[in-house]
Amino acid sequence: MEGKPGFQSYGPLLSGDFLPVPDFTDNLLRLGEMGMTMMEDLLENTCKNMIKTILFCLENATKGTIYRVGPIPKLQAVRVTSGIRRKGTDEIEWGLPAVSDYNPPGKSWEQYRDRPDHVLEAMGWCVEKQKSWTAENPFEDVRSVGKQLRGEIEDFYHMEPVLVRKSDLYGGGQGIVEYPRDWAGNPIWQDSEYVVSAVIKIHFMPYSIRRDDRSTRIIKELSRSLGTELLSLQLREKLFRSQQEFTRRQLKSGELLAHELRNTLTKFGFVFAAVNAEIGVLREEWEELLSKSFPHLKSKASLLGRLSELIRSQMPNLRNGDECLPVCRLLLREQSELASLSLLPEQSEQWIYHKIKPNWERLLKCSHAWHQDRDEILTLLDQLQEALHMGKNRQLIDKLDHLPRDLIEKWARVAYIYFTPDKLNFLEDILQILDHPELPVCHKQQIKKVIKSLKALVELVPEVEERANRIILSLRYENGVDSDICIDYSRICRI
Repeated sequence: MEGKPGFQSYGPLLSGDFLPVPDFTDNLLRLGEMGMTMMEDLLENTCKNMIKTILFCLENATKGTIYRVGPIPKLQAVRVTSGIRRKGTDEIEWGLPAVSDYNPPGKSWEQYRDRPDHVLEAMGWCVEKQKSWTAENPFEDVRSVGKQLRGEIEDFYHMEPVLVRKSDLYGGGQGIVEYPRDWAGNPIWQDSEYVVSAVIKIHFMPYSIRRDDRSTRIIKELSRSLGTELLSLQLREKLFRSQQEFTRRQLKSGELLAHELRNTLTKFGFVFAAVNAEIGVLREEWEELLSKSFPHLKSKASLLGRLSELIRSQMPNLRNGDECLPVCRLLLREQSELASLSLLPEQSEQWIYHKIKPNWERLLKCSHAWHQDRDEILTLLDQLQEALHMGKNRQLIDKLDHLPRDLIEKWARVAYIYFTPDKLNFLEDILQILDHPELPVCHKQQIKKVIKSLKALVELVPEVEERANRIILSLRYENGVDSDICIDYSRICRI
């Protein structure tokens, strides 16, 4: 909006907006959720394949369950899935039992580990000792939870811990691992080469299983295969989390860079203010020329001077503490500042409308000291608004004949431009005026040098802004920034 400071836009970065991009924080959260869901699906499918393999290999096996154990040191034991062989067939029904302590979220190590005067669980034995447990005779099984709690006899089953080498899982960082502790406070697994990542539980037909028989040996061998697959899944999960963290940091870096670039580019706004200040000098010189050429016309400065003179003439008659005194001082300041500023006519009108006239109305209402001057004051305010447009008065411009016509026309036109990025071509007109040998402006060569320097900066701002946007988008969408989109700051330094 021409004539209204503060309305110009310097492009998406300078106005505080970037090119339209998705909400990366939400996308990152969704990516994390999708990744974790994918990992859970892979884990479940891996466990199903293992249960299916065991049930197919062992005809006397009726049901299989796999529990995930971890992470260290909490060792939460959570049932991943269960598969039951349909009687007389090789078909398997999948799902979790309706009620179980090990259904998600499972049981913590403190809940199922061995401790005095507490129910002993086969799960605690397998995890702490890293050894299997076989219930070949449930009637005599000391770790039959159902028998201990409810007097019920449990199934014939075998539980096998799935072991993973510490060196494979932690590499050289084994020394910093915090191990879980037994009921006496002693760390477990400290002297072992392995950690327990899962437990396999297979149920058998009555009296069809013995400790260390062929079935239990097969389960032990297959548990090693499951351990390898679980290690692969854990490493993939670590890699995914690392990638997710890298992406998060990358996006954070992009946002920080965007913030810095936005601040830097916002500072380029001074270029447009500086150009308008130089245009203001040309405007002052133009209006001074008109005042000298038409001395009978009252200028903005003379009218404001007369209004201030009228205020001072009556101020001595006011008593100390009079409510009109603050209004007098305020009006004197506002009128003095307006007289000193080189504003566009539209801007000066807003100043008069919001600051000068309302305070004169207050002053005339609160005191009769200016009653005799009231008509003159109102006339001066009307004349002041007319004087603001003196420099654009076509009749006055046409009467000027002591300067070349082309100089007068261009000078009258550019003097009332409010410079914004879309008016770059007007800078050439200003430079042409400053080059004119008959331009009666002091220090015009200095003004010309300033305009030339500002012109170079104004032309550079869109390029810097466009490249900054590309850098930010590249950081958000890719892993790096292409070498051909680096901002040439040397051009800025040469200006």
